[in-house]
Amino acid sequence: MLLVPVAVFGLMAQLTSSVGLSSLSGLGFYVAVVLLGLLLLGIFYLILIFLVTKRSPFQFLKKIKDVQLLAFSTTSSAAVMPLSLKTAEEELGVEKSISNFIIPIGATVNMDGTALYQTITTLFIAQAYGLEMSMFNIIVIIITIVAASIGTPAIPGGGVVVLASVLGSVGIPTEGIIIIIGVERILGMFRIAINVTGDLTACVIFNKFYGKTKAL
Repeated sequence: MLLVPVAVFGLMAQLTSSVGLSSLSGLGFYVAVVLLGLLLLGIFYLILIFLVTKRSPFQFLKKIKDVQLLAFSTTSSAAVMPLSLKTAEEELGVEKSISNFIIPIGATVNMDGTALYQTITTLFIAQAYGLEMSMFNIIVIIITIVAASIGTPAIPGGGVVVLASVLGSVGIPTEGIIIIIGVERILGMFRIAINVTGDLTACVIFNKFYGKTKAL
């Protein structure tokens, strides 16, 4: 583990020398695009809360803030699951049968934030290597990533493993992941927070239609 920083530096130096400084200068823009995409996804969840349940999105955010903070710090949907269940039942008023069904499945299947991150990352790495991506290739990449994200491990860094397999399947050099390794942990915090927000949103919406009691 002590050699990892040195190894990453060496790989980034080799990649920069072969691709050029443009691969690093665009890193800040890449981070901004990912964060903007995650923000829009979060707003979409809040709009669903308002339109479907007719409840205040801000009140919803206030009640799930502890879950989001824990997800942000652990970058693991699995680690947050007990608190998500407790919050859904005690704070949001979701029936136990519904929360026990939605949240465990959501921890492994609902990876919207991860899918968005992996799609943007794949396109960014392809551009860093100067690879032209047609609209058909982009659609194939999106479908592949959405399917692969369903099986993404709910552990820190699990998305990187799946991302490597996706890159290899579409002919993009997997060593390009080194470009984003430095910011992957930070982006992981945000995307996991969005993932658990989606899980709790699904709980409230399902409870609206199938629950015997109304969500709080």
